[in-house]
Formats: sequence, C-alpha cells, structure tokens
Amino acid sequence: MSLRAPQISFVIVLIITALFSSSSFAQEPSASHLAVARKALSATKATESFDAILFNASAKLKNQLIAKNPDKADAISNIVDEEALALATRRGDLEGEATRLFATQFTEQELNDIAAFFSSEAGSKYLATTPVLATELSKSARVWANGITRDMSANVLKRMSEAGN
Repeated sequence: MSLRAPQISFVIVLIITALFSSSSFAQEPSASHLAVARKALSATKATESFDAILFNASAKLKNQLIAKNPDKADAISNIVDEEALALATRRGDLEGEATRLFATQFTEQELNDIAAFFSSEAGSKYLATTPVLATELSKSARVWANGITRDMSANVLKRMSEAGN
C-alpha cells in the first residue's frame, strides 16, 4: 500500500486539531455519530496507508535481526511473522481512534456529506488523482519559488545599484 501524502496530511491535521481543540475533550460521540464517522473514514480512505505500518515494522525488524544473525534467518522470519500476526488485531485500535477524531471534528451531517462526496465518481477521482496532483503542484511551487527568488534578487540588486549602495 503506497502512502498518500495528502491523506496523511489530512489525518495529521485532524490529529493536531483534536489535540488542541477543546471539543476533543467533550463527551464521547454518540453511536450514530461514530457510525457515520466510520463511513466517512472508509470513503476518504484516510487510514488506508496505516495498513503498511505493521508490515514495514516487521520487515525492518527482520532486516536488523537477520543482519546480526544471518544463520538464523528462517527462525527470525518465522518468529517476526508470528508476532506481527498477533499484533495485527491492534490495528482496530488505530481505526477506532481515527473514527473518534473524525467524530469530534465534524458533525454527523458534515460526515454524511464527506462520505457522499468521496463515494461519488468525483470524490473517487479526487482520491485517485491527489497523489499525482500533489507531486505536480509541488514541482510547480518549486519552479515558481525559484523564479520569484531570482526576480526579487535581481530587482533588489538593481535598485541598490541605482541608489548607489
């Protein structure tokens, strides 16, 4: 599963907002609010990239341990896989936290609207094209920033020269 920067950014913004928002300390959202939050979470695929966390952690651990003990590679691989499977059930905890964050930041109606949009053809296309758009926009911003920096520098140097500085 590839990480999608805009989705990760979206979740990070929600987490930061929740941490510093007094509404995050309000009472627990209702069951219906949590249900629609789960629906919006699913539609936005906001936590999809989290599926790779356990896989990446286990691959990293395998590599570290096998590098130190190459003769035990099979045993290490089997044990790490077993432990990863045992920990996989904890993925639901992260999903539950994300659901609560969505529920504390959006009303039920807003969550329904979010779910409806991201379940639509336009919303699906938005999710599919966002990684490409983010990359291209980032490139465009760098080109623009370089041009602005170049022009500002040239203009300042010209004006300073004209002023005798």
